[in-house]
Amino acid sequence: MKKLHLFVLKTYTGPLISTFFVVVFVLLMQFLWKYIDDLIGKGLELAVITELLVYTSAGLVPLALPLAILLSSLMTFGNLGENFELTALKSAGVSLQRIMSPLIILTIFMSIGAFYFANNVLPYTNLKMRSLLYDVQQQRPEMQIREGIFYNGIDNYSIKVADKNHRTNMMYDIKIYDHTDRRGNLKVTIADSGFMRITEDKSYLVTTLYSGYNYEEMEERARQRQLRTFPHRNDVFSEQVLIIELSGFDLQRTDEEAFRHNSQMMNLTQLKMTIDSLDQVLSKQVSEHTDNLITSSFFKKEAFRHRVSDTLTPASRKPLDIQGLEQDLTLDQERRAWDHALVDARLMRNQIISTKTNFDWQNKRIRRYEIELHRKFTLSFACFIFFFIGAPLGAIIRKGGLGMPVVVSVLFFVLYYVIDISALKFVRELVIPAFPGMWISSIILLPMGIFLTYKATTDSVIMNTETYYNIYKRITGYLIRLTSPYLGKARLQV
Repeated sequence: MKKLHLFVLKTYTGPLISTFFVVVFVLLMQFLWKYIDDLIGKGLELAVITELLVYTSAGLVPLALPLAILLSSLMTFGNLGENFELTALKSAGVSLQRIMSPLIILTIFMSIGAFYFANNVLPYTNLKMRSLLYDVQQQRPEMQIREGIFYNGIDNYSIKVADKNHRTNMMYDIKIYDHTDRRGNLKVTIADSGFMRITEDKSYLVTTLYSGYNYEEMEERARQRQLRTFPHRNDVFSEQVLIIELSGFDLQRTDEEAFRHNSQMMNLTQLKMTIDSLDQVLSKQVSEHTDNLITSSFFKKEAFRHRVSDTLTPASRKPLDIQGLEQDLTLDQERRAWDHALVDARLMRNQIISTKTNFDWQNKRIRRYEIELHRKFTLSFACFIFFFIGAPLGAIIRKGGLGMPVVVSVLFFVLYYVIDISALKFVRELVIPAFPGMWISSIILLPMGIFLTYKATTDSVIMNTETYYNIYKRITGYLIRLTSPYLGKARLQV
């Protein structure tokens, strides 16, 4: 049996590793397609891009690993069935459970490793990836000056170029507005041509201009403002070098502590502590609001008595009698009392609506942490379920390669993903609790895995087209026999 187990493990590990990296690559391309606008044109170094892709790939493991296990197990047992190796093993008295036993043990270890990865590695990589992606998104792009459009990407400067030679980088009809004094367009540099370059450290923009002039409006004195002389300065040059200090063009790394309180950057212990703290705060606020509502709104007899007594004469003041209230009040006093009650009711209604909105927001915040807590376990359980779907299904289909297994794997994974995303939305919107919501996809697919395992053990032919064709023939034959007497009577009448 040792040789058999080694053979099955060797047959399984090859497709598992290859499919895992293929799935990670496909998901990574999806990530790049989504954030391509935030990455291009910013002069990022290769080391920064590589670091971002490595952290992103680690974050894609929860999606890639279950799909890789499903696809590889289906391919492995499909190949064994297609090559009649499963038939030979069963003929030798080896059951399907015996054949699957080394892979079951391997899947258990992978599930434990997936939980360790989700609890210890994934929060760290999520923190690194999110902080680095934020820094990349906040980085200003390299200068991309286009013809006929003002470029305002440099602080305190606005540049416009009429034409541009892309081969020589020479620019023509250049206008540079200097706003460093914060006084508007009072400094203007106009040149017939020139070119620009950024220093290697990206700290300065060196602009060499030819055949132009500088125009600057001078600050008027009190006497000049009365005479409206409009003093200005005009300098003509044949060549001028303008050095502009740049800021924000190099990648600035943000402190990672700003992202550490996100639910995806916490392990199991931190999530439990955060959920307990938020629950205690919310319970205290609900208790205080309930007590305040009862004392200030539901039982306002004393306050109401003093308010009504103020409207009565001193001789008519006495303890409030609810039954005889209408007899003690005049029509005007009764109207005032009802107006006061209506105002209080409306104020309390607005307060309740505002408080409910606040409580819903806090509950949704708690749900985010509960979702991440359950995800630590659903990843491991999904690996286990997908193996018990893929392995027996491959033994039933008996088709290897990348054709039928890929189609079936994608269908099952899409089913799992759609159910998981739908339930996740319900959990976030407080429609259902976090525990059944995050586990509902696994609960639905678990009976399916048990059913397929049972059918594969009993050599079921549920995936054989001839079986369904024979069922179709039986049904049509039964219908023909059932309707033949009526058809005969109809012919005789005709």
